[in-house]
Amino acid sequence: MGDVRVREWTQLSEMDGPAGFLKVRGLRYRYPDGNEDVWDILVGGVTVAIVAVTEDDQVVLAHQYRPGPGQVLLELPGGNADGDEPVEVAAARELLEETGYEAATLEVVMQTYLASYASHRRYAVLARGCRKVAEPTLDDGEFVETVLMPIGEFVQHVLGGQLTDADVAFAGLTAAGYLKPTV
Repeated sequence: MGDVRVREWTQLSEMDGPAGFLKVRGLRYRYPDGNEDVWDILVGGVTVAIVAVTEDDQVVLAHQYRPGPGQVLLELPGGNADGDEPVEVAAARELLEETGYEAATLEVVMQTYLASYASHRRYAVLARGCRKVAEPTLDDGEFVETVLMPIGEFVQHVLGGQLTDADVAFAGLTAAGYLKPTV
């Protein structure tokens, strides 16, 4: 993990309200008791996060700075679907662009919302048989280093709380048979 492009960003200022990457919309509601209030909703479309596993049981991760936690983290590759792009197509594209890896198979294993105050639909995609076929082609504002981690270490990484898409990781690991549901 020595790529000089992957490091903490330098914060230059702080602003209240939406100012850039995320769109926020205020929605006024009338509650059942007659009171009213405004709720801030993060507005977005379809996003994908990929649990990408190589044939030798390594997980393909994106080492990158995450502004919410304010840290460089080992994350699942992923991003936004373009327009009405199918989920599997978006996952294959994001995996290739961010890591240079291609999957033999892709399977959507979960769909959820980002949060109760967001309209983003998030999809967990399990990519199996991943192999490196190209160098990453990063968009402006993306600073990512590709890292491989053995599956056992990845399970511990997820359990350690240093991943922002832990729910997606658990869905992918369970679908791949590395974790067993207890219910």
